[in-house]
Amino acid sequence: MFKKVRVEKKVNMLTYNFENIGSDTLYEYLYKCIKNDIIQGKIKSGEKLPSKRALAKNLAISVITVENAYGQLAAEGYIYSVPKSGFYVVDLRDDKMKNESGLSENRIYSNKLNLTGGKNAYIADFTSNQTEQSAFPFSIWTKTMRAVMNDYQTELMLNPPCGGVMELRQSIADYLKAFRNMTVRPEQIIIGAGTEYLSSLLIQLLGKELKYSVENPGYHKIAKIYRSMGACYEYIEIEEDGPKVEELEEKEINVIHCSPSHHYPTGIVMPISKRYELLGWVTKTKDRYIIEDEYDSELRLNGKPIPSLQSIDVSGKVIYMNTFSKTLCSTVRISYMVLPDELAERFYRELSFYSCTVSNFEQYTLAQFMNSGSFEKHINRLRNYYQQKRDRILEAFLQGALKTKIKILEEDAGVHFLMKVDTNLSEEEFLNKMKSKGIKLAALSSYYHSSEKKKKYENIYVMNYSFVDCEKMEYVAKMITQVE
Repeated sequence: MFKKVRVEKKVNMLTYNFENIGSDTLYEYLYKCIKNDIIQGKIKSGEKLPSKRALAKNLAISVITVENAYGQLAAEGYIYSVPKSGFYVVDLRDDKMKNESGLSENRIYSNKLNLTGGKNAYIADFTSNQTEQSAFPFSIWTKTMRAVMNDYQTELMLNPPCGGVMELRQSIADYLKAFRNMTVRPEQIIIGAGTEYLSSLLIQLLGKELKYSVENPGYHKIAKIYRSMGACYEYIEIEEDGPKVEELEEKEINVIHCSPSHHYPTGIVMPISKRYELLGWVTKTKDRYIIEDEYDSELRLNGKPIPSLQSIDVSGKVIYMNTFSKTLCSTVRISYMVLPDELAERFYRELSFYSCTVSNFEQYTLAQFMNSGSFEKHINRLRNYYQQKRDRILEAFLQGALKTKIKILEEDAGVHFLMKVDTNLSEEEFLNKMKSKGIKLAALSSYYHSSEKKKKYENIYVMNYSFVDCEKMEYVAKMITQVE
């Protein structure tokens, strides 16, 4: 039996973050947090817990939530109640566990996995594209929102125009001219809530009868969008310098979707020779177009940003797409596309009945954020932030025993790199081993359509690092090293 030990001393207040609790209820999450702290020894044996009312006030939750959490902990034997005194932590040392905290290192981390529940329950999730809280300019964004509420009260009550509010479109046009050397009119810019929505508009505009291409490997969602819209599409192989142009001809492709500045997931930057080859291909027939997706072009960490295809296109055949989800945060669903003049005229003629899917409030806020110079400053800070983060991760990975076990590829652009692992395990075995350690990875092979390509690129992993904690990288490196 566990001993009930009382240690009379000052009660330490408990503090937990409830922002990311997954599918758990508040009391379940609180119960797991306290349980985890008891197991790790952060809350000592015999220590008195805060009163239900005091803890509820500190965490800004209800007393009944704390009561339910304490009740569950008491039922499982982690704490016990003393009438007119409060709750105390049971002495767990008699269980003869492996260390003072009660669990081995791996089991401690395994226990942590359950704290957030759902998809985010990992020590390090290299598949997430979310933005860390510290990377978002909350203070200036909030200040800008307040200013918009004061200065645009009439405009905020109007329905957003089809292509988006003119202030934001002009701000984007000015930004593209200054930083991407793109000369566009604001009327060419169409605002939408995410590139998925804009892609569906493009299919309606260009026509389902055209044949679209999907990069192999590439972003799976593009194929799903084409399929859901009833459009015909083919997979096109990505070579070391970009899409295979001969295959575009062979498969009679009309519309190619590509990311010349930073291909996902390979990280390839398309050389200028291949860019001109693509521009030559697109001019051969009237119904050919290039969709240039620059989802994270602003986040090139070394050297200057790569010139866009649109900026060197003289035929009016490149449709430029970009999003603020990478540069601001994944929950800011504001994207835009720049249509060539001919397509822009057709868009307003045929699809102007669509309302813009981004609220006026968000559009005016972003416009003011850009016009004030805050967006440019934020991008510069973000590049520096991600460069330091990448360097810290690579420093942890490329030292000690792990240095000889992995090879880092394509680490100079965007917020992901590739990691090739030297292991005798199959890819599935390695992924499962990592998952059991609280590390979530995505294999490069999973982005391939053909099985023969999947085998060729086995045990190469796509490492998205925007949402991982650098403090956990030594643990991640240690776990990878231990896997044979």
